[in-house]
Parts: sequence; C-alpha cells; structure tokens
Amino acid sequence: MLFALIEHSSRTFCGAQAEVEAPIQQPAPGADVAVYVLNGTLNSHLDIQELLTKMRAALRRQDRVVAVLYNPYLRWLYAALDAARIRRGPTASTFVTGTDLRHLAKIAGYELVRARRVGAFPFVLLGLGRYLDRLLRIVPGVRNVSLAYVAVLRPIVSSSANPSLSIVVPARNERDNIAPALARLPLHRECEVEVIFVEGHSTDGTWEEIQRVIADYRGPLRIRALKQHSTGKADAVRLGFSSATHDLLTILDADLTMPPELLWRFYDAFCAGHADFVNGNRLLYPIEGRAMRFLNRLGNVFFAKALSYVLDVRVGDSLCGTKLLTRSDYARFEKWRDHFGAFDPFGDFELLFPAAILGLGIVDIPVAYRDRTYGSTKIRRFRDGVTLLRMVALGFLKVKFR
Repeated sequence: MLFALIEHSSRTFCGAQAEVEAPIQQPAPGADVAVYVLNGTLNSHLDIQELLTKMRAALRRQDRVVAVLYNPYLRWLYAALDAARIRRGPTASTFVTGTDLRHLAKIAGYELVRARRVGAFPFVLLGLGRYLDRLLRIVPGVRNVSLAYVAVLRPIVSSSANPSLSIVVPARNERDNIAPALARLPLHRECEVEVIFVEGHSTDGTWEEIQRVIADYRGPLRIRALKQHSTGKADAVRLGFSSATHDLLTILDADLTMPPELLWRFYDAFCAGHADFVNGNRLLYPIEGRAMRFLNRLGNVFFAKALSYVLDVRVGDSLCGTKLLTRSDYARFEKWRDHFGAFDPFGDFELLFPAAILGLGIVDIPVAYRDRTYGSTKIRRFRDGVTLLRMVALGFLKVKFR
C-alpha cells in the first residue's frame, strides 16, 4: 500500500534483502533528490547503526532516508498479531522510540528532521475514518497510540568546495542604505558572489542611487539591479531568486537592521552541513532602540511558536528576513507555492513551510537586530498580521491536519 501511494517519477522496490544489505541504488539520471524508504525494516533489524552507516556512505547531501516504524508502546499488540499470524511480514523484534532513533541517527551521521504519527484510527467507518485519524494524530496523549510513525533522516554532509552565492537585496525607499550595504559585505574566501538589488517603486531616488553605486563599484562582486513590476517584499524576493545564477540564495534587507557582516555565518553554517536551510533569529540578543516595537516582538514570538507547532520543527524566529537555501531547493519551493498559494506579504512563511515539509533541516543563526539609520518600516502590523494568521490556519489544515 505504501509503495503504491508514493508519488514520484521513478520508483524502485529493493525487496526484503534490503533489510540485510541495505543496497543504495543510484538515482535516475537527472534526479535532484533520491528518497530511500525503509518500510518496517528497522523493526526487524538487529544492528540499526550499521545499517544506517552503510547507507550514509553512499548518500548525497540532498538525499533523504524515510523510515516507517511501528509504535514502540504497542509492541504487545504487534507481538499478539505475530503470534496469531494475523500480521504478515518479518517478525517485529526491535521497537525504536523517538529518542532511540534520534541518537542512532546522530551517531550514524544523520539528523532527524521530521517525524509524524500515522494510523491513529485505521478504520474506514463509512468514509469518516481518515478524518478521525487526522484529528486523533494531533491530540496530545491520544496520538501516542498511533500504530506507526514516519521519520525523515537527513544525511549530514559538508560542502567539499565553496558554493557560489547570490545575495538578493530588496529595496524600496532605502537610498542612503545602498552604498553601506555593499561596503559592509565582507569578501569571503574563494566564493563567487553576485549581489542583486531589486528596487520596488521608490520615491526617494533609490533606483538612481543603485545605478550610481554599480557604476562606481570596482570590487570583485558581480552586481546587478532589477526593477520590480509588482509590489511587496515577497514579490521582490521571488524576482531576485528567479534571476539568480549561483548555487546558494540568500536575502539581505536593505534597511540593514540585520548586519551585513553576519551574512557569512549563514553561508558557513550551510557549508559545514548543519542544515540545508539557514534561518535568522533576531529574538535571542537585546534589540537595539526601536528596531522592533513591543507588539511586533509579541507577534514574532507568537508566529514562531505557531509555526513550530504546525510544521513540527523548532523555529526561533519565523519572520527574520535573512534566510539561506540552495537554488535547486528553491525550484522545489516554487512548485509547493503553486499548490499552497502565493499570498505571503513578506515571503518568510513560503520559504519556511516547504523547508520543513521537504525535510531540509532548519538551523537558526542568532543575529543582533539593529535600529534603522535611514528610512521607515514597511510593515503594516495589523493587516499583514491577519494575512500571516490566515497562512498559519491554512498550514494547520494542509500540513498538520493532513
């Protein structure tokens, strides 16, 4: 049943021998991602660490291992089903708790990036069964009696070379911040960098300043400028990302409230293999001046907690403008956005949602949040807050309740 439900361009069944040898078949030509499903394998294996370690040696950074495991707290039920010969398949001899799996993953070179309960109500019940199953899976306490859980493991692989980087700088009415933004970007070791300014209908001469700065620049960075046809930061980021040509994509807000000097910490965290999606966190250190007012901070904390619950990941700050990901993963994000809807006013949620759902692994980089030296905030706290609440609600229905 599981094999039939998997939607993918190429599917291969390895058979029961995989429980012993764990063969890693090469992905189909041109495949960006390969997913290896261990369907109950870990419940009949006597050396899970060796199994995962063998697999890890042949995995690429973008590949994932998905393990389907029986609920360890229902081992008595599976033992009874095995004894009565009601359950088919290998005997369930090994029952792995979430803590066990997290430690096994770590010592075998993986990160457990996602785990979801399944089978809380495995009965049809005139078509109502699937809705009861979804409901019971999210009820604290009750979800612990789900028949199984699905875990996604990310192989921890560092970059062997320095990937190139595209920095997108959305700018509207930020004239006096353009030159400092470029000047404060420290050069990085042997890394090709392009900076893409995306100007959005400014009235203070920002576009003209961008043109002047590009004409005067004599450094090693490749600098380009794009004019935004639509409005909003999310649209500006989409335009910049679609025009980017380098391996990694990141965002630097032109208001410079996130110090440009810290941008390389995001890059280094990715290269070290800590995560495939690097997210800024402005809420750890003291916030300077009036950079974030009380209601804004309260909203940031609320949405960080809400997304952590909906997506089953830990996010310290869901609305920090600076994030880093690969260009190939962003192409997958675009397909997800077409399905979910493109109405995020800032673009943060439409990056965090697929990053969690696709099991990229998310790590927070604490940054010192600074006060503006020029311009004013573009945030409409109540109107934009309602839109973000709508996204959280849709996320609950389409992700948590699915």
